[in-house]
Formats: sequence, C-alpha cells, structure tokens
Amino acid sequence: MRIGDAAAAAGTTPRALRFYEERGVLPPPPRTAAGQREYGPDDVARARVVRELLTLGLTVEDLRGVADRIDLLIENPQRRCGRPDSGVPGSRVADRRIAALDAEIARLTHLRNRLAQRVNGRSGPSPSPTAAAVSAEARVGPVGHLSDAR
Repeated sequence: MRIGDAAAAAGTTPRALRFYEERGVLPPPPRTAAGQREYGPDDVARARVVRELLTLGLTVEDLRGVADRIDLLIENPQRRCGRPDSGVPGSRVADRRIAALDAEIARLTHLRNRLAQRVNGRSGPSPSPTAAAVSAEARVGPVGHLSDAR
C-alpha cells in the first residue's frame, strides 16, 4: 500500500511516517519502480506500536535507541517492560522516561503551587488542588458558565 493508505491504517500522517523513517525509528520501506514507498502489514503494525509508545510519553529519540526491538511488541503486544536488572530490552529507556516525567510533574506542581499562592495572596502553603478549584469556582462561577459578576 502507498504511504497515505499506510498512514491512515496506522492512525498517523504520511509526514509522520517519513519523519520516523528519517529518524531511524522505522526502517525504509521498499520502493516501487516509480520510487514510491510501498508499505506492508508489518510496516503498519510497527507504525502503530511507535504511535502507542509516543502517546505513552516516550520520545522519538527514546525509540530510536530501541528501534531494533520494537518488533518484539508487535509479536507480543502484552509484553511487559521490566526493571533494568531484569534483562528486558528497553526497560532502561522506559525507566529514564518515567523519571523525566516525574521530574516534570514535580516542577509543574511547584509552579502551580506558587501561582496559587500569588493568586490567593498567601505566603504560606497553597491550598490543595481541590480547595483551589472550589475557591476559584466561587469567585468566577462554574466552569463553562458566564458569571453574573462583572
């Protein structure tokens, strides 16, 4: 199948497929005599796995480092990622990404708390997210509704 059909079947775009190929996440597919890429079912399955891993927070660079092992997830979609000492390929990549996500969550939580303190005019600890949401709704009205207060 041609790139547009393969992209649609994988839930992505032709541009994304070319990008993944350029970055080494997808192998170059065979080409027709006219030079057009020709994708098969295995290529589509691999592109689907790449999309799924990207939606889980991994980056294209993360996947490039384990591109030769993505086919293992095609063969066994329920395959688990283990700990680094378990010998499961790719588990260190996943652990590094989880650590990066945890750090980003901590940074954003700190930023959110500082903003809440500024908005509430407090210098002490900020209220919990639920208390802040209730307080904000009391000031501006329910989300999605215009407040009568102008």
